[in-house]
Amino acid sequence: MAFHIALGFAVYIFNAFSKYYLIAICFYFLYRIITNANRKDEILLAAGYMTGFEVLSRMTGGAISYEFAKYAVIGFVLIGMFFKGFKLTSWPYLLYTIFLVPGIVFSAINLSYEAKVGNAIGFNLSGPVCLGIAALYCYDRKIPIARLQTILLAVLLPIVSITVYLFLYSPSIREVLTGTASNFAASGGYGPNQVSTVLGLGAFILFTRIFTVKNRFINIVDVGLLAVIGYRALITFSRGGVITAIACAVLFLIVFYLKSGVKQKVNLLPKIVLLVSVIVGIWVISSFATMGLIENRYANEDAAGREKGDVGTGRAAIFQTELEAFKEAPFTGIGVGKSKEYRKKRTNIEAASHNEVSRLLSEHGLFGILALVILLVTPLAFGLQHRSNIYLYSFLCFWFFTINHSSMRIAAPAFIYALSLLKIDYAPKKKTAIHRK
Repeated sequence: MAFHIALGFAVYIFNAFSKYYLIAICFYFLYRIITNANRKDEILLAAGYMTGFEVLSRMTGGAISYEFAKYAVIGFVLIGMFFKGFKLTSWPYLLYTIFLVPGIVFSAINLSYEAKVGNAIGFNLSGPVCLGIAALYCYDRKIPIARLQTILLAVLLPIVSITVYLFLYSPSIREVLTGTASNFAASGGYGPNQVSTVLGLGAFILFTRIFTVKNRFINIVDVGLLAVIGYRALITFSRGGVITAIACAVLFLIVFYLKSGVKQKVNLLPKIVLLVSVIVGIWVISSFATMGLIENRYANEDAAGREKGDVGTGRAAIFQTELEAFKEAPFTGIGVGKSKEYRKKRTNIEAASHNEVSRLLSEHGLFGILALVILLVTPLAFGLQHRSNIYLYSFLCFWFFTINHSSMRIAAPAFIYALSLLKIDYAPKKKTAIHRK
């Protein structure tokens, strides 16, 4: 933890350090995976860390390419498959990946001559392909609960570095307030939507650790981090990540309560009271720091208290054009990356999609519908059959909420979705008996 706090300082002082660090951790994880032959699913540890580090590398200019984290996750998972393969029962995700191929063909046919076909396909398909490959590896794979907690910690640690960076970049929110719109200055000069999403993920992981990690000192540290990360997520003024984190936390708490014994349920109450108090405290402090503007934001009002017309800040218009594109080509779709050109031509709005569901429909047509059915039905059927993963519904919630407000711009929704497909072993590790002569 201390190392990642220091990392936040180092990256703020010397932005280019994030690029060298990114290269170093890639080699470090490759070394661990190959030398251990992925015996303890080290590839999930590597993929998780890259997922958490992605936004920090982007906001500091350290990303080797914009989609590098997704490609890195795909690369690590493929190496993992080389060592461990994947279950034949994961065939729905192989089918899902195949359903993405026709959209590439129609993209090559339909995109304008000025468009860079490779970039359009990479930007729009790297996320869905990342999900497919990661899900293929994770489906029905059994891992101990301690290993899953280590993977989630790997996701969390770079988010701690992001939080440190944000405090150094804009220590006072009042100095950078510009109204109730998403605040780039409070988000490290980067996209508030993506920053809010990853901070919300960090807050959710911390929330779950307070119930699953049985160590009082660690719990105290986690509560403190939850307060700090939750505050920074709120003052980005981007609502998607915060609302997603709350929904995931509520779902996790319901599942955890239902699976707990009578004694555990009694012990839950003090923790719930503490966490509710922390959340209320975060809101009060955020309201004071933003002079009440954060309340206007969540009430869908401008700085003067007037109600805004579009709660989705322009997303509804984008969604509508993609539905129109789907109606024009319901079977084949208009091709990967074509929806941006289509929208520009129809409405003069030049913006990428914020909604992965409508994008799949418009660009992939019938194949997009089939892909969505697989993504929704397969984990739910898996959960009903096994019921071992207490994170399943929370992880699915994170994926679904995130792709509806931020599409798949970052690797987080793809990787977290894949983790929902793991089978969790809660049995304590047996100690090996030592026989003495």
